Amino acid sequence: MILSIITAIDFPSWLREDVFTIGWFSLKWYGLGYVVGLFGAYLYAVKLTKRRDIWISGKATRVPEIVPTEPILSDLMFYALIGIILGGRLGYVILYTPSMFVTTPLDVLKVWQGGMSFHGGFLGVVCAGLYASWRHKIDKFRIGDMAAVGAPIGLGLVRLTNFINQELWGRATDLPWAVRFPKDPDLLARHPSQLYEAFLEGLVLFLILRFLTVRFKALTKPGIIFGSLVFFYGLFRFGVENVRQPDDPDQIPPIAEFGDFILTRGMTYSLPMIIVGAVIIYWAYRRAPVSPKRLPEPEKGSSKS
Repeated sequence: MILSIITAIDFPSWLREDVFTIGWFSLKWYGLGYVVGLFGAYLYAVKLTKRRDIWISGKATRVPEIVPTEPILSDLMFYALIGIILGGRLGYVILYTPSMFVTTPLDVLKVWQGGMSFHGGFLGVVCAGLYASWRHKIDKFRIGDMAAVGAPIGLGLVRLTNFINQELWGRATDLPWAVRFPKDPDLLARHPSQLYEAFLEGLVLFLILRFLTVRFKALTKPGIIFGSLVFFYGLFRFGVENVRQPDDPDQIPPIAEFGDFILTRGMTYSLPMIIVGAVIIYWAYRRAPVSPKRLPEPEKGSSKS
């Protein structure tokens, strides 16, 4: 192929999958991205709860709604971590490699070997949010907003680690910023689709949610932030799938092909997100805002059994 000889940016040789290795233990950038992203989202959500102005709409309100406290958000972070791991792994197996349940069922548990699905992890976090909502008696969309508002931090970081791991690369291209990945057996000049997703799903989506939160006080209408995350992630993911290398058809066949256009599984799983996200935004926007109800913060150093 002529694209194989086009000048491209060589993948940085100093980038490694491991942060460091000590004996048998190896810390991976991928795992660190999940942890730092989740903790960063938690700290950002806590910071937002301290602000007073973004929780008051200045208009007639329906009912008072609880503003989550730091302990509630801490619980939510823990539940979300479990949801990401279980949902992400099970989602990958169910949505992409269901034969694993029959051929090598024990491999389903081998998370360390790779294979995580965003869509599965997203459903896992939704289940975690529903549990947190029930446990703390807080509106499910309020919890959803607090889980979503800082989610792009983790999304962006994990996409960067996809680039570091040389996985989920893009299709062959002759664009000047194409990257040649050493792990690519064809050594083609490819779209750095991982960086596209890090930019859109990370930075751009964070700025959109930040703008809605601060400028339009979207947290006064529970559901808008959560719906916006779902809608824009689905939109961005669907778009990038056009330049992302399709899955190996021998292992993970596409949903459908229409000439040169391939309806990938990523596109198919993102379409419902676009529709559901738009419906939630419309429903939440049409409702009257809520007023903030603040719970007393527990005293530092106190414990409760």
